[in-house]
Parts: sequence; structure tokens; C-alpha cells
Amino acid sequence: MQAYRFLTGEDSAAFCHKVTAALAQGWALYGAPAYAHDPASGKMRCAQAVVKDVEGDYTPDLKLGEL
Repeated sequence: MQAYRFLTGEDSAAFCHKVTAALAQGWALYGAPAYAHDPASGKMRCAQAVVKDVEGDYTPDLKLGEL
């Protein structure tokens, strides 16, 4: 099965560390990153999809961050 996560965060080193941690855990980048202005906070936000092949079948109880 292929698991999917969509990582989001404020444009900062912390977001880059979030993506780097996912890559270190075996996740792979999926598609291009997104970058947009959040008018509510006045800050830029980033997003990156990642995928990972895992054993087993999908269930809604999956803890994607723990794969």
C-alpha cells in the first residue's frame, strides 16, 4: 500500500525540518511544493506532499506520522 501525507507549515526552518524528517523516515517527495500567503496571519505558508510504500492494508485508524 502507498501511504500519503500532506505536510504544511509556516515558511520557516521548522517546515524544512519537518520535510527532512519525513524523508529520513523513508517518505518520498510527491509533486511540487506549494507556497501561498495566509491573509489571516499575514505569513507565507508551505506545503509538500510525501508518499511511502508500507505493508498492510489501508484503514482509517492508520497513524500516518508513525509509519
